[in-house]
Amino acid sequence: MGHPDVVVAGAGVVGAACAEALSRAGLRVVVLDRGAPASGTTAAGEGNVLVSDKEPGPELLLAQASRRRWPELLAELREELGPGRAEAEWDPKGGLVVATTDDSVLPLREFAAAQREAGVRAEPIGLDEAASLEPRLTKALTAAIHYPEDAQLQPVLAATTLLAAVKARGGQVRSGVEALGVLRAGNGAVRAIRTSHGAIACAAVVNACGPWAGAFAKACGAPIAVLPRRGMVLVTAPLPPGTVRHKVYDADYVGAVASGDADLQTSTVVESTRAGTVLIGSSRQRAGFDETVRFDVLRELARKAAALFPVLANVPVMRAYGGFRPYAPDHLPVIGEDPRLPGLWHVTGHEGAGIGLAAATGQLVAELFTGQESTVDATPFRVGRPAVAEEVRA
Repeated sequence: MGHPDVVVAGAGVVGAACAEALSRAGLRVVVLDRGAPASGTTAAGEGNVLVSDKEPGPELLLAQASRRRWPELLAELREELGPGRAEAEWDPKGGLVVATTDDSVLPLREFAAAQREAGVRAEPIGLDEAASLEPRLTKALTAAIHYPEDAQLQPVLAATTLLAAVKARGGQVRSGVEALGVLRAGNGAVRAIRTSHGAIACAAVVNACGPWAGAFAKACGAPIAVLPRRGMVLVTAPLPPGTVRHKVYDADYVGAVASGDADLQTSTVVESTRAGTVLIGSSRQRAGFDETVRFDVLRELARKAAALFPVLANVPVMRAYGGFRPYAPDHLPVIGEDPRLPGLWHVTGHEGAGIGLAAATGQLVAELFTGQESTVDATPFRVGRPAVAEEVRA
């Protein structure tokens, strides 16, 4: 294919979405990953495509755009690749957020009211209706909000489908190739990416390294404040269909997502998969890249899940897994070209929302790269904002 126009470092779902959108725009794209595609943060995700957990603001706007884009994009890829190569288990099943204490009722209702003002379908429902939507849910509820727009997909399938489109258009996906930095031209702009297999000449590099994006940015000479934040998930044995019908979480989940606290936090999240297993989360902790399995965390997740769905109390757990999510101090993704290094683009910092935000993120990167009017205002996500790169100003 000759020299690519763009090299995307990172073959997770965000990197794959960027590569797909750039190749759709006619650019020659190579995607690199030091491991296998979608084997890092994406493989440790639950596949959530959510609007329910985001307060009004830039991230919610990106989430709404992505919720619109995902089903369109998957339909387009099925048409282009054929249904056998474009399956992502898309499930628009909706979500249910519940309060289990009296103190949680007012904050939950106020949060939902603010979301409705921003165009989210956040529908207060009675406890009888909540029981109708989720018959196995605990009766000890104090309030419930139904979010019909919440959806789920299988994240590894979604990423590999996006990458299949890149390859079908003449691009390349290279596994086992680590991105080490960039080489600069005489004018200071990117002229190549340095890898463990040698340099690849290109006009631009997309840093989609997820939790490792900060380290890659530093190696490029353009550091950004992106840190790993670890989460763990339990997976039950398959259960009868309809045991858990929606994504269900306790109202404290929203606070855990928005918190910048480095200490361990857990909140109750329960949802099923097409295979019948139930995913139980969630935890958040900033502890570097420590992969130690903490059984106290797993016990806490299991205890809270059984309190929300008593039927789970005696269900065997098949496995547990953890993953690192890319965390930015102001809780916003980092999307755009680095003003210090022309040709270096950062696309990271989505933390646990990368799967849901990926479709709109890829579209936004392609629009910015080709000079089109952007679907979503990119200004809040700029690389040079103080929380991400203190020495840079947009």
